Amino acid sequence: MISGKSVTQERPLNQPKGHWFQAGRLAFLALYLLTFITAFTWLFSNVREIGPDSRAVVLSFGAIDRVQDSGLLLAWPQPFEKVVILPAADRVIDRTVQALIRPEVANYTGLNSGMASDANAGVGYLLTGDAGVVQLGVHLYYKVTDPYAYVLQGKHVPFALDRLVERSAVLVSASRDLDTILVARPELVGASTEAAIKREKLRADLVQSINQGLAALAKEHASLGIRIARVDLQPSLPVETVDAFNAVLTASQLAKQTVAEANNKAATTRQKANQEADRLIQQANANASERVAKAHTDTATISRLAQLQQNNTDPGLLWRLYRQRIHTLLSQAGSVTTVDPSDDGKLILQGKQP
Repeated sequence: MISGKSVTQERPLNQPKGHWFQAGRLAFLALYLLTFITAFTWLFSNVREIGPDSRAVVLSFGAIDRVQDSGLLLAWPQPFEKVVILPAADRVIDRTVQALIRPEVANYTGLNSGMASDANAGVGYLLTGDAGVVQLGVHLYYKVTDPYAYVLQGKHVPFALDRLVERSAVLVSASRDLDTILVARPELVGASTEAAIKREKLRADLVQSINQGLAALAKEHASLGIRIARVDLQPSLPVETVDAFNAVLTASQLAKQTVAEANNKAATTRQKANQEADRLIQQANANASERVAKAHTDTATISRLAQLQQNNTDPGLLWRLYRQRIHTLLSQAGSVTTVDPSDDGKLILQGKQP
């Protein structure tokens, strides 16, 4: 029998606990596992492989400790050690200098826009030795020679490099005239070898000037840890000057074309005149030869007679010629009256009586 008193039954030891307890236990296990994975990842965060085109600078509590070339890098995690990846010693880094590029906004602000445009009036322009103005686009190729200095300078390297390039570009441009910088002008195509030499000389001088500036910084214990290997230049004229040069070039080409056409017409006219002169000379020579030949033919008999008469080699020649020619002469007369020269009679000519 069951009495009226409540009987408390004891829970068996192997009976499962409540749902909240199980959920808390699973959450604890997940958090424990996540913490373990995070700790493991943090512990080996600076264990990495350095590629063949890179190298690593290891900073121990902010101080440079060592430089690791390509291969496996073993380093303590942050904040104990920090790893900075840099290019290898033989790897070339390229950069376009933005300080020498003229903003597009500055091309549309002139002197009539007010005093606000004076700040951008000379941006991107370089003055040449002959008081010309040129724009010079510079693209750098450099190598990291001192990784310690490069890491110490950090984000200041691009800005300091732009200032050095801008200074060197001003010096190089001021030591040359406009024609030397603009070596690819159309009217200088014939001097291609000389233009190439000038172009290489301009690049070499600019590289030398930038490297001298970097060496001066190194002497002042402010080295950037880089060295310029090569420079590509793209010289150009200001926007306002390009139109004027194009107009002058167009006018020069039109003038050359007009002169060429005039020379062609003059050559054609000269050729026709020479041909006409040759024709007239040939015709005159032919007529002269014909007249001379005819004159020689007409005077051959008289010349022969004069020569024979002078030499007196044929005394009866005149009488023979007279007898040969008199018949022809008398045949043309209407009537002929002959008079004997030995007769004493007188010849009475009929005429009008007074």
